[in-house]
Amino acid sequence: MAAVTLLETRGLSKSFGGVTACDGIDLALPAGETLALIGPNGSGKSTFTAMIAGRIRPDRGRVLLRGRDVTALPAHARIAMGMAYTFQITSVFADLPVRENVALALRRTVRGEGRVQLRTEQTLGRVGLLARADQPAGDLSYGHQRVLEIAMGLAQNPALFILDEPTQGLSEPEVAEFVALMDDLPAATAVLLVEHNMDVVMRLAGRIAVLDAGGLIAVGPPDRIRADPAVQAAYLGTADA
Repeated sequence: MAAVTLLETRGLSKSFGGVTACDGIDLALPAGETLALIGPNGSGKSTFTAMIAGRIRPDRGRVLLRGRDVTALPAHARIAMGMAYTFQITSVFADLPVRENVALALRRTVRGEGRVQLRTEQTLGRVGLLARADQPAGDLSYGHQRVLEIAMGLAQNPALFILDEPTQGLSEPEVAEFVALMDDLPAATAVLLVEHNMDVVMRLAGRIAVLDAGGLIAVGPPDRIRADPAVQAAYLGTADA
């Protein structure tokens, strides 16, 4: 039985001051799949994910979530439909305790303070931050702030989890912990992973989509993408390199 398509973009396009950031991108992500989005700097990855998340309105095209056209919906409405995302630049509430950062994320979708606090404790334990629960988030190391932001998304048990450069700035042990967290996601969770660390991409992704100059140049399983001459030229380096 074919997996249900959770996310679909049709002709998604965006320009800034005459510069095309994304040009007619068609992409589908089934429930339960991890799809990595790669490409050189300036290829349109962050713009594309921001349009999916509802942070930027496209000039043309549509975003469908569970078959519903959500192109005109604000970000908070998409979160209520089961979407969670992390930012490329870490975004936590620095003056609030670690536990309150996670609790705030949960209150978007979870009713009842008891349930919020229980889920908060469970999530912090899952990501290894429970011992730091009462510490101001701004006092955490950069790596731990990245982990906290991931925890804020994980706590919501999203159907679609968008991660924009989640391993940026992480140490090798922290990257390994991130991979383990992704491996432990519920089987039905779809993940859109924007990532430069190709070891992480090859380890986690069932398929890889490659952007270059705002256009989608290849989509397929890791082995095929690795061998694709267009991808090698645009991003991975030539086959002889």
